[in-house]
Amino acid sequence: MKVCIKIPDVLIVLIAVSLIFFSFYTVYFKPQGAARVLIRGQNAEWIFPIETEETIVVSGPLGETTVRLRGKSAWIDSSPCDNQTCVAAGEVSGFGQWAACLPNNVLLLIDGTGDTDAISW
Repeated sequence: MKVCIKIPDVLIVLIAVSLIFFSFYTVYFKPQGAARVLIRGQNAEWIFPIETEETIVVSGPLGETTVRLRGKSAWIDSSPCDNQTCVAAGEVSGFGQWAACLPNNVLLLIDGTGDTDAISW
């Protein structure tokens, strides 16, 4: 049995392999942009560069939640919720990491888009 490889077959295989490599690159090696910290409360939202040293007090339905940013990390320092799971979550510093105080409607997220004009949730 003789195998006959034609130019259109080779082109289709090359295009398919190229699309696979392009997809892999865009998912795993795409530059993240500057890291930033997003803090969302019940009625307000803050965006800071990851390098910021700041203490933010976020008001929620249960009271005030304190979020601290220092040393390229962020964490929920104190909260009025009963279970304190948000405080126990500790520091977040990598892209996509988050902590939340669900009873008090507070979200802390490390984002890597670098685009401060539009936020998609």
